[in-house]
Amino acid sequence: MSDYYTELGVPKDADADQIKKAYRKLAMQYHPDKNQGSAEAEARFKEVTEAYEVLRDSEKRTIYDRHGKQGVRGAGGGGHSGAGFGFDEAIDVFMRDFGGFSNFGMGGGRSQQGASRKGKTVRIRLSLTLSEVAAGVTKNVRVALLDECDTCTGSGAAAGSAPTACQTCGGSGEERLVQRSILGQFVSVQPCRTCQGEGRVIDRPCSKCSGEGRRRQERDLEVEVPAGVTSENYLTLQGRGSVGPRGGHRGDLIVLLEVQDDPRFVRDGSDLVHELPVTFTQAALGTEVEVPTIDGPANLTIPDGIQSGEILRLKGLGVPEVNGSVRGDQLVRVVVWTPSDLTGEQEELLRSLAEIERAAPDKVRRGSHKGFWSRVKEAFTGG
Repeated sequence: MSDYYTELGVPKDADADQIKKAYRKLAMQYHPDKNQGSAEAEARFKEVTEAYEVLRDSEKRTIYDRHGKQGVRGAGGGGHSGAGFGFDEAIDVFMRDFGGFSNFGMGGGRSQQGASRKGKTVRIRLSLTLSEVAAGVTKNVRVALLDECDTCTGSGAAAGSAPTACQTCGGSGEERLVQRSILGQFVSVQPCRTCQGEGRVIDRPCSKCSGEGRRRQERDLEVEVPAGVTSENYLTLQGRGSVGPRGGHRGDLIVLLEVQDDPRFVRDGSDLVHELPVTFTQAALGTEVEVPTIDGPANLTIPDGIQSGEILRLKGLGVPEVNGSVRGDQLVRVVVWTPSDLTGEQEELLRSLAEIERAAPDKVRRGSHKGFWSRVKEAFTGG
């Protein structure tokens, strides 16, 4: 599989200017209007546009360099989701950065009108648990979107009527203004003031949608969340948002991810840290305890003589990096708990222990006081 740098024909250390020039040249070469509508040319046009859109953005480029195409397509800090750019999205990118096709001798009416009617981006929030982050999850969400009006089928015109070509712009959707100065003649192009760039007007608007061609409705959507995401990531679902007015393209749906805090763990990259309180005797004698993990309870052996603050590791029970397959570890930090409400019997035993124990060393080493811990065991267990 080729990479984005190869698709644009630029080196991996190419700067923004090199990337933009390479894209412009290839987009002009493969635009379907210059290739008699060739499906192969259109596919190539979309590929180079996708490559350009990622490499021009420093954040997306960093994610791509680290995780590849799946990183930016899944969730890597704002990459788009899915198999790649659609033709309409590719056209929008080209027009955004190069001012439309009219500057290059191509017909621009269709693309300019389509872009002007595209639905606005919709943003929603999606809550996730750490367990869902560890494995990845498909979530069903209900979203309020603007969908095509079922009465006028999106045209915005009342039954028995249809939109008509705008007389001001002749259906082109744009007006050309000519200004003269001592430096010569300047021609500027702007959206038509009558039809707002659509190229058509509605004389009899639909009564149900008031001529908008769309109505707000709730719909259920499936959102695929890759493993390893954080609250800093979001998903861009292209063409899954609201439709534009009067037959316009659908906008995008941005899913802002919110990973819920879990009071049992602190996330450190792909590792999870759990703090485990143990009693003095558990630390001294060693024991086996049950600890929580995001996969359920797990048994953990506490070695005898463990010191407060030492770390025990449960391999593979953390979370993966974004779109990664290998999970991090769960780190269990042992904290020796000191009781503050001793019973009379406990206090008596500890005072007996105080008489025979040695002073703490200047530097504590795990396992360096086996004889001492044996005497502790005898004091507490009678053998």
